[in-house]
Amino acid sequence: MSTIQTTAYVEQWRLPRQVAAPEGPVDVKMMYVMHHAFRRDLVMFAEAAAVTPADDRETWGALSRRWQVFSEILHHHHSGEDAGLWPWLLEVVDAGERATLEAMEAEHAEIDPILTACRTGFERVTTATDPAAATRLAERLAAARDTLLAHMGHEESEAMALVQRYMTQADWDHVVESNFDKKVAPKLLLAAVPWIAHELPRGAADELLAEAGTPMKLIWLATRRRFERLDERATRHVR
Repeated sequence: MSTIQTTAYVEQWRLPRQVAAPEGPVDVKMMYVMHHAFRRDLVMFAEAAAVTPADDRETWGALSRRWQVFSEILHHHHSGEDAGLWPWLLEVVDAGERATLEAMEAEHAEIDPILTACRTGFERVTTATDPAAATRLAERLAAARDTLLAHMGHEESEAMALVQRYMTQADWDHVVESNFDKKVAPKLLLAAVPWIAHELPRGAADELLAEAGTPMKLIWLATRRRFERLDERATRHVR
């Protein structure tokens, strides 16, 4: 494992709603791209749930399908951090910095219960006749937005600073390949490509697709309209 780095810095990406991008030698733009998509969805779900009529089953069904995509990708993302990134850093940080990583682990422990509670809420609002089910789900989604936005801001400002302090690009790439890339099921990949690119600033999306290569661009071209149609149905009362 590496020690504190003294190599040249790389330019870090700053995307809408992003809280921080600590300087350092490691290109972590995919982390920020994922956070951009998570933030976009969290804001969207809270806004849509607040204005969608309780009896509009079609829109709630579309929101439920959008939530399934979001929640599966978020579970994969935070599980990869739990399995690979935090353990790697815990081996090299000092006693004071361990508190940051322990906080990351504690905040991550809240994520799956949040996802489960919201999934249950979607099941109830799409099958029940009780109008209060929609109100309760809207409250859960607003709480999920607030909790997860705060966590991502904490992660960007403090945990990513530790990544830049201790890791090399090779270290980062190994953790990503072993704990994220190799564990993506084909079905999840097909869902994730258009989801990631949705509403990503044009320059960032073009650069990301160019780096990803032809296979990812073909997946995006083949899946983007289906995803966009689902998003349009899910947010019909917002836009």
